[in-house]
Amino acid sequence: MFTLHTRRSALAMAIFASFSLTSEAQNIEHSDNTSHKSDTDTFLETITVTAQKRTQNLQEVPIAVTTFSGQQLQEAIIKDVYDLQTLVPAFNAFQHQSATQSFFSIRGVGTSSQNFGLESSVGLYVDGVYRARQNSMINNFVDIEAVEVLKGPQGTLFGKNTPSGAVTVRTVKPSHESDDGFLEVTAGNYGLLNFSGAKSFSAIEDVLAFRATAFSSDRDGIVDNIILGDETQNDRNRWGARLQMLYTPSSDISLRVIADHSEIDEICCGSPALISNFTAREIPGKFGTDALLTQPPFNGTFISGEDFFERKVNDTFLPESTMKDSGISVELDWDVDERYRVTSITGFRNFDSYDHIDTDYSDVALFGTINDVEQSSFSQELRLTYSGKDLTYIVGLYYFTQDLDLDYSQYTDGLFNEFYMAGFEGALDPLLSGIDQISALTGGLVAPSAQAAPAGVGFDHISKQDHESYAIFGQFDYRLSEKMTLTAGLRYTDEKKEISTNYFENMPNGTTFVPFFNSVGDPANPETIVPGSLIYGAAVAGAVADGIATGQIDITTPDGQAALQAFVPFQTPGWGFQPLGPVTSQRSNVDETLKDDKVTGTAKLSYQLDPNAMVYASIGTGYKSGGTNTDRLAEGFDPIFDAETSTSYEVGIKKDFIDHKLRINAAAHYTEVEDFQANAYTGNGFNLQNAGDYKIDGVEVEVTWLPTDEMEVHFAYARVNAEFDNFERGNCWVAYTWHTGITDPGQESTDPANPNPYCNRSGDRPAGEPEDFAALSIKQELVFLESIYSFFQIDYSYTGDMVLDSSNDPYAQQDSYSLVNARLFAHLQDYDLDIILWGRNVFDEEYVNGNNFNVPIQDGKMNAYVSEPRTFGVTLRKQF
Repeated sequence: MFTLHTRRSALAMAIFASFSLTSEAQNIEHSDNTSHKSDTDTFLETITVTAQKRTQNLQEVPIAVTTFSGQQLQEAIIKDVYDLQTLVPAFNAFQHQSATQSFFSIRGVGTSSQNFGLESSVGLYVDGVYRARQNSMINNFVDIEAVEVLKGPQGTLFGKNTPSGAVTVRTVKPSHESDDGFLEVTAGNYGLLNFSGAKSFSAIEDVLAFRATAFSSDRDGIVDNIILGDETQNDRNRWGARLQMLYTPSSDISLRVIADHSEIDEICCGSPALISNFTAREIPGKFGTDALLTQPPFNGTFISGEDFFERKVNDTFLPESTMKDSGISVELDWDVDERYRVTSITGFRNFDSYDHIDTDYSDVALFGTINDVEQSSFSQELRLTYSGKDLTYIVGLYYFTQDLDLDYSQYTDGLFNEFYMAGFEGALDPLLSGIDQISALTGGLVAPSAQAAPAGVGFDHISKQDHESYAIFGQFDYRLSEKMTLTAGLRYTDEKKEISTNYFENMPNGTTFVPFFNSVGDPANPETIVPGSLIYGAAVAGAVADGIATGQIDITTPDGQAALQAFVPFQTPGWGFQPLGPVTSQRSNVDETLKDDKVTGTAKLSYQLDPNAMVYASIGTGYKSGGTNTDRLAEGFDPIFDAETSTSYEVGIKKDFIDHKLRINAAAHYTEVEDFQANAYTGNGFNLQNAGDYKIDGVEVEVTWLPTDEMEVHFAYARVNAEFDNFERGNCWVAYTWHTGITDPGQESTDPANPNPYCNRSGDRPAGEPEDFAALSIKQELVFLESIYSFFQIDYSYTGDMVLDSSNDPYAQQDSYSLVNARLFAHLQDYDLDIILWGRNVFDEEYVNGNNFNVPIQDGKMNAYVSEPRTFGVTLRKQF
């Protein structure tokens, strides 16, 4: 039966009032974890969590985390993990190039990359099973028991790939209750229509139960393609299902089996121009590719960067983004006796994604990219937990293996050759027309010139990566006194990765790709005219053509025939690709093996000042394994990058003020990251490498206050100061330098004609990480009828200014912005029905969604990904 107090009690697990460490649920109840405070008197919720992989009182766990109950997610209309970033301090989650590319960071530590050889700095777990790909977490939060964002390194209990923290999700278990089912429908603007439902079934009373869960989500796009239609891009089209079995033959044994499958088939993601390069902002008479592409033969459409928030793009074709994510897990819990528990969690996962993207970001057919990935993984965790009066410990073994198959292609489209030749501004026209004239005069005995960069060429690679990891770990809590507890633990991890990548240059009609020229030499810099370069070859061939035209060379003689060899490169289709850059040049295959091992650990000391206050201090280390770069790299670039490690120091306090119905949890932290894995500019392409050292410090405060019996106030604030202590080979300014002529101060080359292809970014800020974040939530209960419980809630969040790319380009700066969400909730007790009227970003705040990028081979043009506009709707949820 629903009552006002139980509804209040559940909701008081406030969005911003939680500090804990949590993992997969174990359903262990301990009498010593009950509250020392009376909820009836204070309404300050005693939140029991499975902290440190065992059940504990939230306020007694010496680690910082923000937690959400499933009910909070439902009432706040939290659709997926991306919505959490407006509620969780020091947590960022963005969607980038496609629905299968995403970025997560906690406390300023995270890496965004389209490279499938890179692993996340944030560990992602669903029902205790590690998800190797971040984008497998983006599907809707449906039938969820709880979500927790763990902050700081979690290398002891959660293992590798958690140097900044972890996100854990627990789904609702099957039950034998007859009224635990629900049906939910949500309708909103942009054609939003979501359906979800779940229901448990008792097959054998108190012994065997099943639960079925399903959802679908559809919405029109929020980005207009001015060529292909309004509201076409950034749509939603996804569905998923989960089937569970819970077998409890006795009170000591529990066996849970979960099978799930979900799919995404969306048109994502729109990235309008943020800075156009039609003309340079500060250099009169300088025109860029936006001006070029509006002229014949391209006849493209120009979209100004000033229209970014109109959410309009002009892609040649609609981007495809599909994903299939499925798996099965088995969790066995056995209470050997009242002190010992054995837990086994086995997981099998399959993840397939396919992206097809117009990577020239215009309605001119220049080039596109196809990314086809198949990934399968197996994990096994075995734990023994001991719970004594003064000592509790966990010891365990962990094994993980993964196979990754990547089929990648970047291909040229119909007008790429014209675009390529336009870059020479006619400098090669006399040579090519000269060859054609000689060919005509000889009746074709001398072949005519060929296209430098014909359409239909695929620069492809196939990568296969085998990954194997195992670990042994242990952690204990020991009560040194009635008030002081020591927590300590260690984990040893062993890693092995093998990569095999084969590169192909697939010419149309089976034509052979011949690398005549190297990539040295720039027609704009005569100083770079060296043998083997394109400009040198053109000079030699031009001299031969002039000699034939003036009669100085007789092509009927042996010497003349030898001289004609200078024409051969320009008579061969694709002669322009090799000097264009590493993406279009021939390179050697890769066959590499990476072996690594690491010991990580933690030590914490907590002290109970009084029954309502606890202070703690901790040190923890994290580890993200090294990797193998699956992208097409410049010849000579090392495809192996080393492991990333972190060391974090934290002090905190958790305090309940009973008389004032106030809870304050606060923490200060300092983190050093060594060998930070960054997506950096090396040579002529963006490649993964170890940037160097990275330092972060900050504070976090989370407050819950119940000023009256009908009002709840939640407040959160995070300050994160993050900068690269040492990053010598990072990205250089592109757009700002093109528009102003001002050299990047990180450029250390003293020769302006031959700048380094990288810049020193030491002391700079990381991309996409605001320094300040604050959130305020106020909920006021409303009284209509005794049979209706209702409230109105408004949520405000503030995100401070940030840089949007790792070069710290002055044009890549975003000012602070604020978001407001609101909802009116009503529970109709007589019908067991929830009705929620909701709005997100109700004031339609405009901001860039986390990052921007320099458009490939279009210097001075910068695009960015759009954020969601104002959305609103209604949700109906019927319990049965």
